[in-house]
Amino acid sequence: MDQVSLVIILFAALLIPLVMAKFKISSLPTAVMEIIVGIILGPSVFNFVNTTDAISQLSTIGVIVLLFLSGLEIDFSLFKKRRTALTPLEQKNAVNLPKYSPVRLSVYAYATVVVLSLLLAAAFKVSGLFSDFWLATILFGTISLGIVIAALKEKELLSKAFGQTILLIGVFGELVPMMGLTLYASVFGSDSKSLWLLLLILAVAAVLLLRFKPFFRFYQNINKSTTQLDIRLAFFLIVTMVTVAESVGAENILGAFVAGIVLKLLQPSESTRERLDSIGYGFFIPIFFITTGVDLNLRTLLTSGKTLLLIPLFFLAYMVAKLGAYWVLKLRFKTANALAGTALSATTMTMVLAVLRVAKSMHTITTAQSGAFLLAALVTCLVSPLIFNKLYSAEKEDLVKTAVHFIGANLSTVPVAQQLKKGWYDVQMYTNHPQNYKTYHSQAPVTLMEDFSAADLADAGVFDTDILVLGHIDAERNYELAKAAHDYGVKRIIVRFEDRNVLNEHEDELKDLGVEVYNTPEANITLLRALIESPSTLLMLRDTENSIYEVRVVNHLYTNVQIKNLAFAKDITISQVIRNRKLIVPNGNTTIMYGDRLIFTGSKQDAPRIRQALATAN
Repeated sequence: MDQVSLVIILFAALLIPLVMAKFKISSLPTAVMEIIVGIILGPSVFNFVNTTDAISQLSTIGVIVLLFLSGLEIDFSLFKKRRTALTPLEQKNAVNLPKYSPVRLSVYAYATVVVLSLLLAAAFKVSGLFSDFWLATILFGTISLGIVIAALKEKELLSKAFGQTILLIGVFGELVPMMGLTLYASVFGSDSKSLWLLLLILAVAAVLLLRFKPFFRFYQNINKSTTQLDIRLAFFLIVTMVTVAESVGAENILGAFVAGIVLKLLQPSESTRERLDSIGYGFFIPIFFITTGVDLNLRTLLTSGKTLLLIPLFFLAYMVAKLGAYWVLKLRFKTANALAGTALSATTMTMVLAVLRVAKSMHTITTAQSGAFLLAALVTCLVSPLIFNKLYSAEKEDLVKTAVHFIGANLSTVPVAQQLKKGWYDVQMYTNHPQNYKTYHSQAPVTLMEDFSAADLADAGVFDTDILVLGHIDAERNYELAKAAHDYGVKRIIVRFEDRNVLNEHEDELKDLGVEVYNTPEANITLLRALIESPSTLLMLRDTENSIYEVRVVNHLYTNVQIKNLAFAKDITISQVIRNRKLIVPNGNTTIMYGDRLIFTGSKQDAPRIRQALATAN
């Protein structure tokens, strides 16, 4: 019977994502669906599966791996002090934005969650509905970081201020309850030991971090498929920290969570993360979620009138505890998005399962109360993502086009400006020749200036741009303006040099400053050679509908995906993949990896949108 139940659970774990993909169920987290299927397979409905000792052990490993991966999800770079010296363009664009960083907003928001959780726990205690004040506070303050990340990834928001804010609130929603659970178990647990022994967990974590950090790069270099040293290190950390945690009377999930944080600070590669996710979410974690559903006997739970009352009350408590975040989020984001972020922050599941598991082992909660808490958490996972997806829309600060300013309006620059203007670029041109102004101002956005001195250009806002193209015929003037623009803080500068002597004199200096230079005669030579060696090059260059693009893939939605399976595979042609400074000639079966640089061709209507999607950090 042990093997049959396990086979059924594993078969269900295999079918669930296939069915969700088939029926396009994207608004429901996979974990929630796995718990629901567990309820159906268990004694609540069909009673096909029973929880045996072997399955319980696999489930325990599942929750340990889940908390380990949760610790690995925390992005500590968000807590680092940000650069305070903004470029002039960043200062200009930030004038109308409230001065609230994601870190500051998230701290304020989660502080309201803590306060409201305390008040709600007190209300339940006074009313007699649930007497354990501290356990209720911990439960109401939990947030499912995994579901938050999944929802933000789906909308490609992790690199934006809104996404970073909600992500940090989710981080606090796991970190703080985990700390609270540890203290709760230490104080009220029958097997608990002295609180100071908990410091041993942190001490061991620090030792492991310091011990393995110098060698981690070495591990990465000699890592191969037959050794998988990074994965061996990960499981060594898990077992070590779980053993230490249990030895000092803490919970094993705390050790697993700290182990995830240690590995995160060791800065593993994306491939390491992906393999750990494969092991966890491919085997152990689905068993844990499905088994959780199996253990929920709704026939017993729903016969109790008090349990039926507690389920909606706990659901409201989960939601109300996060309401204070709305007014904090409104300090920077629009009303609809503040509501969307608040709703998403009310999603809770992972930590609720962990907390309830500990509370049941301590016998501080009844089976009926535990079931009510869990079912209420399930409802938040059904409702909250739907509200978020319905309400969220892009913020104004996320819709700013890339600003490109051209100094010099001539036959070399105007056609380029005209084509860029059709894409996601805000183009402006400047000339000091009245005749050129008369010739081109009807064809492109050209401004006439009397002089091109650095001071005048700065005063006129010409240097307030993301990209500055110095396309003037005067090479010496371009050189002086390039240095002035660099000192001003322009992020990217492209300079035209028709005089090779001037370029020879200043090329090394400009390249050291990060300035990009080009010379028309050399470009023509390169083009002619390309035409001789590849005659089709001319056809590509003459094509007004298509163009060549390059992009670095940093969006996880498109990594570990074969080219033939990309959603936009028919809209572009990928000619080269640059990986670790090596050229790869791709085919349909080539898998796109994180950090790959793609050289592709596509229509000037579709390609910029695809390029932006691939380059959006997620």
